[in-house]
Amino acid sequence: MLNYLWAGMILVGIVFGAFNGRMQDITNAALDSSKEAVTLCITMIGVMAFWTGIMEIASKAGIIRMASRKMRPLVRFLFPGMPEGHKAEEHITTNFIANFLGLGWAATPAGLRAMEELGRLEDDRRAGRAPGPVRKKGVAGNEMCTFLIINISSLQLIPMNVIAYRSQYGSPDPAAIIGAGILATMVSTGAAVVFCRMMDRRRRI
Repeated sequence: MLNYLWAGMILVGIVFGAFNGRMQDITNAALDSSKEAVTLCITMIGVMAFWTGIMEIASKAGIIRMASRKMRPLVRFLFPGMPEGHKAEEHITTNFIANFLGLGWAATPAGLRAMEELGRLEDDRRAGRAPGPVRKKGVAGNEMCTFLIINISSLQLIPMNVIAYRSQYGSPDPAAIIGAGILATMVSTGAAVVFCRMMDRRRRI
């Protein structure tokens, strides 16, 4: 659907420019935007490599494991049906920490691994090897739905991506977005948690 929307907007813009005699402006804008996109990609690759490396160092140094233990009460509250000490816990914690730092692309690998482990948990339930409600194959369990919704809402304490974008485009104070980002993502994450708890309670009734 998004492909059709973007294609439609581009086509409308080109037709509008052609009828108004501004095809030269459209051509110049396309060339300038292409050059700017390459420059932005190079900048973001550097930021991504730096923070991904920091996350890997933290993982190797045991910091992620220690943070996982500290965040265990939060994980237990959000995922009450997940067995204690399950393999998905560390991946979920890593994903949450990366999202706290606004590193969505660094959170993705941990998120994928967490979903794989939660999928295995559903397989174990269907085989009778783990407690919890049994879903049909191909149907996401409560934990998978909760993790996906909270991951999308993405509480961010330091929105590094947005800060990098603002710095790239010459903002005099790139970090000024932090307060607004924290407030906005707190609201979205709070709404996600409330929704997940309500749906979980409805399934249990």
